[in-house]
Amino acid sequence: MMDRQTLYDHIKDKYKSSPEYPWKRYPSNAVFRHTDNRKWFALVMTVEMDKLGLHSPDTVDVVNLKIDDLFFRDMIIQEEGIMPAYHMNKMHWITVLLDGTVPDNRVYDLLDMSYLATASSKKKEKY
Repeated sequence: MMDRQTLYDHIKDKYKSSPEYPWKRYPSNAVFRHTDNRKWFALVMTVEMDKLGLHSPDTVDVVNLKIDDLFFRDMIIQEEGIMPAYHMNKMHWITVLLDGTVPDNRVYDLLDMSYLATASSKKKEKY
């Protein structure tokens, strides 16, 4: 099961990005940015499940990721644990539950896509 620390460690190792905590009101919500263009590629939050349309009073950790391909986005939001983004542009971002519903390797693949979608044109040339 994916947890915050596992995700944070993976991001640090692969992308050399550390979490930033920009909101005093939400001290556990973290943003990950590219080092060169400062664009976000991941936003990790704790969200009340009912705000996601999941009928529960509990909270869940999620990660918001950017997906540029709208056709692909429409396909993957049909998968369990993946939905249109909470609190962001629903056309270009998705929310992924970090409660074990989505396999770790799928989270990592979607994270790679988000990283590439938000990369500078110089970085995209390297991929």
